[in-house]
Amino acid sequence: MANDDDEIERIRRQKFEELERSSQERDMENESRRRSLEEEARKQQILRQILADDARERLNTLKLVKPELVDNVENQLIQLANMGRINHIISDAELKGILSRLIGNPHETKIERR
Repeated sequence: MANDDDEIERIRRQKFEELERSSQERDMENESRRRSLEEEARKQQILRQILADDARERLNTLKLVKPELVDNVENQLIQLANMGRINHIISDAELKGILSRLIGNPHETKIERR
């Protein structure tokens, strides 16, 4: 009988430890998600300050097709803004120029003669 009680107590402790671990993991995931959302909010706030509305719309549209490119451009723009190298609002035309330099012309055909 004491053996059964010990076994039941061991199982209870084990279950309690599992519940504690899963609770801690959920807490860590929630904290990570919260930090990520805060970082995204800061990023969007800076972009609102340095990009014209139509330029932001262009980036949001392009993000659907080329998310890595847009993240790269946004991070570079934010870095330049933090360094004080952007001193005006970037228009859609300026953003198109930046993007075209980064992407190049995908429709351009290069012919090499040998």
